[in-house]
Amino acid sequence: MIYTIRTTVGQERIVADLLRSKQTKGEQEIYSVVVVDNLRGYIFAEAPNEAEVRKLIYNVPQVKGLVSGGVDLTEVGHFFEEKSLTVDIHKGDLVELTAGPFKGEKAKVVRVDEAKDKITLELVEATVPIPITMDAASIRVINQKQD
Repeated sequence: MIYTIRTTVGQERIVADLLRSKQTKGEQEIYSVVVVDNLRGYIFAEAPNEAEVRKLIYNVPQVKGLVSGGVDLTEVGHFFEEKSLTVDIHKGDLVELTAGPFKGEKAKVVRVDEAKDKITLELVEATVPIPITMDAASIRVINQKQD
């Protein structure tokens, strides 16, 4: 069963780390603790019963409480759907590189490979345009091409 833990907004990852740490030291039977990026103020814990989760969250800073009753995985499954990183990136977009040797550089998208989540780019400020292929996770869209 999945249980929802209320936390201080913005502290979800810290709380999850504290709970995981406490879980490994303690004797609670918790299967997993999950933080969902677009769900602020809440984290999920998978456990056999609510009592195990209550024992885990007892005296943990930034925990505001436990939402009564568990939820079935089918009710929260939409939070865990995989989404391609390239879905919002199109040819012609202006992006900033957030990782690798060209971190901080601006580039123009030349090609998008949705199957592999790879983007082929050309650096904007380079004198000779050299195509660079990077993971979609390593870029941030600055300006989308207007159609």
